[in-house]
Amino acid sequence: MNALNQPFTPSASCPSSSSVKKGFVIGATGSGTGKTTITLALLSCLRQMGYQVAPFKVGPDFIDPGHHTRVAGRTCYNLDSWMLPKTYNQDLFNAKSRGADIAVVEGVMGLFDGYDGRSESGSTAQMAKWLDLPVVLVISARGKARSAAAIVKGFETFDPDLKLAGVIFSKTGSLRHYEYLKQAVEQHCKTPCLGYMPRNDSIVMPERHLGLVTADEAGLDKQTLSTLSGMIRDHVDMAGLINRLAPIPPGRPKEPGPIKSNPIKPNPIKSAQPEPDTHAPVIAVARDKAFCFYYPDNLEILEQSGAVLKEFSPLDDETLPKGIDGIYLGGGYPEVFADRLSQKTEMRDRINTLSRDGMPIYGECGGFMFLCRYLSGTDGGRTFPMAGCFDFKVTMSKRLRSLGYREIRLKKDTIIGKKGDRIRGHEFHYSSLENPDQDIENVYQVASRAGQDIQLKGYRVLNTLGSYFHLHFGSNPESARHFVAACRAYKERHLSHAGKRT
Repeated sequence: MNALNQPFTPSASCPSSSSVKKGFVIGATGSGTGKTTITLALLSCLRQMGYQVAPFKVGPDFIDPGHHTRVAGRTCYNLDSWMLPKTYNQDLFNAKSRGADIAVVEGVMGLFDGYDGRSESGSTAQMAKWLDLPVVLVISARGKARSAAAIVKGFETFDPDLKLAGVIFSKTGSLRHYEYLKQAVEQHCKTPCLGYMPRNDSIVMPERHLGLVTADEAGLDKQTLSTLSGMIRDHVDMAGLINRLAPIPPGRPKEPGPIKSNPIKPNPIKSAQPEPDTHAPVIAVARDKAFCFYYPDNLEILEQSGAVLKEFSPLDDETLPKGIDGIYLGGGYPEVFADRLSQKTEMRDRINTLSRDGMPIYGECGGFMFLCRYLSGTDGGRTFPMAGCFDFKVTMSKRLRSLGYREIRLKKDTIIGKKGDRIRGHEFHYSSLENPDQDIENVYQVASRAGQDIQLKGYRVLNTLGSYFHLHFGSNPESARHFVAACRAYKERHLSHAGKRT
């Protein structure tokens, strides 16, 4: 199909383009179909063909977006129709796809899977409709022939408001196998077959308990990317796909206000950076292989709220940056690097000292684990000392401990909001607290689905707050502003003491 891959001219010839030209969503019949592999292959192929590609990921995922960013050469942003209001998603998509030729949005789970079995909330299908983008459906060909047509037919008719741009079959045994599938689909369905990805056991995505290994640790090598993009060029009609996509109108209208199912007020995504503030509080953000789970717009919202962010590495730095007024420890894999983290004695002691001094410190999931007293890591079950802000021992498990969307309501005023404020996010971890009944204040009330027993808590000691909860500031931007205000208050308190800085 190489001769067909001559689609519209990329923006190299029209650099003044102000908005993305075309876009599509990659959906699947379910998890395990090879959706992420095909997404990465498409991103690599489009980039090699000369296109500027804006990558997005549906759902509360941190690992896939890291790989998207590396392959596309452009930051990948998360879209989520349960955590975030409709207007927020639309604003984010419009702002972060500006100047690109094509937006590629990888879905989550099966196309219609979301928060529960009764609604489309949180699903890839809902996001595709919000963005008015067609869906490329990925179907595993393994063990299938004519039955594939029934699957496509079902996805065509399940939601008449959803647009399907075509089907790509993954894990296909041969060209002859694909021809069987294509004949069946063409006979019974309206959706065109775009091609296939042959089964290739040499392409193995490195994985661990939370999914793929992060791009910070092991990005895809050039040979793998070359193989993936070559498979797309040889077996997928890229020209047919791209030329079939309707152009995205510039400056598409937005619906005012939040959607009814999520009354949390949205925050518009702004492209302009705020004016520098010499009195802005400085927040130290942990960023390295052990702490790399951050939504990019979470950090941008903190900056828009008046903070200056200064990155540091708990793995590589000996101590914290100077002149900071708060600390943000995101999620990641501290258990994998527990031995190295335990050797950073000065770093751990400094964080503990600042915690006792009342500095605003926020840790979520992996960051929370680092703030505990001990961590039993993946290294043969050995126990390692951590920062000790919370008197907990964290123990790793071989099974998933908790997974799902969460909405918390603050029971008291905290560094991320006032009593009664609600914030949405998610929970996903393989570790647990060995001594969870310690007398440490819990400031979270968690909303759960009927019948679910959710043990998620938000622990507070002075101005240090930690939890397994991954929040998204986009669900309640006041939370970010409150955290920045707490850091500013800490800064002013210390400046008033003879101008001393911590």
